[in-house]
Amino acid sequence: METILQVHNLHVSFQGREREVDAVRGVSFEVKKGETLGIVGESGSGKSVTARSIMRLLPSPPSYVKDGEILFLGENIAHKSEKEMESIRGRDIGMIFQDPMTSLNPTMKIGKQITESLMKHQKLSRQQAKQEAIDMLKLVGIRDSEARYEQYPHEFSGGMRQRVMIAIALACRPQLLIADEPTTALDVTIQAQILNVMKSMQERLGISIILITHDLGVVAGMCDRVVVMKEGEVVETGTTEEIFERPKHPYTLKLLNALPKLHEKKKPKEAPLILIPNAAEPLIEVQGLKRYFQLGKGQVLKAVDDISFHIKQGETLGVVGESGSGKSTTGRTILRLHEPTAGDVRYQGMSIGRMNNKEMKMMRRYMQMIFQDPYASLNPRYKVLDIIGEALDVQKLSLSKLERRKRVEELLEMVGLDASFALRFPHEFSGGQRQRIGIARALAVDPKFIVCDEPLSALDVSIQAQIVKLLEELQQRLQLTYLFIAHDLSMVKHISDRVAVMYMGKIVELAESEELYSNPQHDYTKSLLAAIPIPDPKIEAQKSRKLMDESSLEDKYNVANAKLVEVSKGHWVAV
Repeated sequence: METILQVHNLHVSFQGREREVDAVRGVSFEVKKGETLGIVGESGSGKSVTARSIMRLLPSPPSYVKDGEILFLGENIAHKSEKEMESIRGRDIGMIFQDPMTSLNPTMKIGKQITESLMKHQKLSRQQAKQEAIDMLKLVGIRDSEARYEQYPHEFSGGMRQRVMIAIALACRPQLLIADEPTTALDVTIQAQILNVMKSMQERLGISIILITHDLGVVAGMCDRVVVMKEGEVVETGTTEEIFERPKHPYTLKLLNALPKLHEKKKPKEAPLILIPNAAEPLIEVQGLKRYFQLGKGQVLKAVDDISFHIKQGETLGVVGESGSGKSTTGRTILRLHEPTAGDVRYQGMSIGRMNNKEMKMMRRYMQMIFQDPYASLNPRYKVLDIIGEALDVQKLSLSKLERRKRVEELLEMVGLDASFALRFPHEFSGGQRQRIGIARALAVDPKFIVCDEPLSALDVSIQAQIVKLLEELQQRLQLTYLFIAHDLSMVKHISDRVAVMYMGKIVELAESEELYSNPQHDYTKSLLAAIPIPDPKIEAQKSRKLMDESSLEDKYNVANAKLVEVSKGHWVAV
């Protein structure tokens, strides 16, 4: 089989003010015609730097290729000029980036962004390029492509934007496609659609793919061979079956063991260290909660549309669903970060909706939130001491300067960080460490109820496992109650006692965690579970994913007037 790309002994460094950082150290691999090579590893392993080096997209300075060769069709492109690379990019090698919103030009219509490349590399006329672009949009599964051609990126959903990125990358029929974390920001069902589009296009066009990801479930279903990277080096390489069935390196084993196993039974929860009084009584009761947003021109978005549930003391209720299902809005409305349009939320029987600002400020001592993005949720100008200490100040917990610092240090140690970190700034920490700081901040005022809003989505799989373990330990030690919001159904199963599935502002199914996963009743729940990539190449090879047409979802699941009905003890389904 013809070899498309050979990377030999690649070294890439970044020149800092004080020292040089070796980001990629002696990486070697090859890609054959028509195959998919997966490159896996945690953040900082050098995956994306390797990919961008092939495309020559790293800024120079501060980066530079220190040593090695990048042979594309036998020609070394490592030291080609920028002008020479411009003719290769798009025409011979295409790239799909992680975040389609920041990768697409928000001021340009989608059609123009596709035709640019066609007119430059294929020398097509404007009219020919337009027709080719419309055909590409159809190929990647975008309906009404003639109308969509004239729209801007903000008029597309996340999944549709990623399809547009695939259309742009493949417009000139390149021989190699580099996909850098193409599904990280997407829900499981949309992820399944995008991966199927990529596979379909690969079969039609005979292209080779380099897939960069930290999701081993995606690798199992997509890749022929796998390269495992750690700290800038390749630690293991082999066929997908070899890597999953007979991993040799301890790091590969660590990555595989960190994955939550969807088909494994949930471990029973340990009894709390201190028995919770009235544990059977709900701590949180939500009744008929609605949160509508006015979009203008008479349009209304029913983000949360008449939902009811309760959470017992010491319990974790998981909330799952795709982007736009209303999960995060539910969590924020419970805490009154959004004012409810209708309905009531009660904490230990007290109506939160009726509280004035002063009463609500006091109530926030008992109800806190861990945010999704550990990078955006910490003030970059504050030291950790003040980020965590601010909550103590707001609640006027009358601590002296010394007591305040001692409490912050105690909280840092509680979440597995060194007390000395109190004097550092957020940029000095990794994503996992920042999320631990976010958890420490939420715990500062000794709350009883915490909304965890997608606290794992920005983290690598092994770091996710650490954070889940920490949350479980803190729950047992401090008698905490969680609302755990996520779109990773595998992780939700293992941390939650019960799970609520949301779709279009409604709860369509609610049941005990094990029951919901082993015996899903609603079609939407079944489709979510079917879309989850399983980290097992044999299972993935047998799976036939049914792709959902985004435009017909509402008709398919028809939840506009659905009501929850108890189909068995504690198992509720929308009908």
